Amino acid sequence: MRASRLLSLLLLLQTRGRMTAPELAEELEVSVRTVYRDVESLSVAGVPVYADRGPAGGYQLLDGYRTRLTGLTGDEAESLFLAGIPGPAAAELGLGSVLAAAQLKLMAALPPELRSRAGRIRERFHLDAPGWFREVERPDHLATVADAVWNQQRVEVRYQAWGKPEATRLLEPYGLILKTGVWYVAARADGHFRSYRVSRMRAVATLESRFERDQDFDLAAYWDTWSEQYRARLYHSEALVRLSPLARDLVPYYLGPFAARAVRETAGPPDEQGWVQVTLPIESPTHARMEFFRFGPDLEVLQPSELRELMVRSAAEVTRLYAGG
Repeated sequence: MRASRLLSLLLLLQTRGRMTAPELAEELEVSVRTVYRDVESLSVAGVPVYADRGPAGGYQLLDGYRTRLTGLTGDEAESLFLAGIPGPAAAELGLGSVLAAAQLKLMAALPPELRSRAGRIRERFHLDAPGWFREVERPDHLATVADAVWNQQRVEVRYQAWGKPEATRLLEPYGLILKTGVWYVAARADGHFRSYRVSRMRAVATLESRFERDQDFDLAAYWDTWSEQYRARLYHSEALVRLSPLARDLVPYYLGPFAARAVRETAGPPDEQGWVQVTLPIESPTHARMEFFRFGPDLEVLQPSELRELMVRSAAEVTRLYAGG
């Protein structure tokens, strides 16, 4: 623990230049007295750290003393900071302090010109993973599952799938996926790969037994295939509808990415008022009625007839409700 703190102190001085003892204490979350002892230890070890006294004083390293990370181009240094997972996501995985330490070490090792370019990346780009108007999930067992993924340990979970009772399952967790603020784990169970929503895990127990990963497993390719299969299972029907210009703009927000893609791929030419006919994927007429009613008079269902009749009846019931009030 102390060795790690000494390294962090060294890298802070290398990255930021002169720092006071209180500033170092705050960064390292230790007392000022501990900083004094650590600086003395670095000096004894041969690290050229010295102190300037006075109001503008502080600790700093002798000019020219630094560790170096060789072989990185400017673009490579920038990409390392673009490739990091979002800060909140790292915290949920229990990696917040680890990620911060890694970035600090990288910044300290870069030559000044590359350090400046990498720093600009953090100032100018920020990844906000969750979609609009969606509450971010913070699963209770995410850190435990992430640890099992990393250490290739089996887990026993009590899982509650949508509309089903809880069931106990033995999983070999291969990887985690963050999809618009929702965490999933790709795991092998009974010899087959499946995806599980981490927030639906009511309990997780890490087992002592480890598993050997299938070397041919590709997490990104698996997720792409699973996503398409999930879409096919979920949206096994279609509806022909007319959309006003306003409704067309609202489809991505009200109905999601699959419906937005369907609009792009199936929209016919607009009429004189700008309305277009499109074919949208739906789960069922009942579910589609609830989804489509959000558009009010800016969406008209043409087919199937069952769904159109549901919309007509629902509109009549709403009219009676308000007329009676």
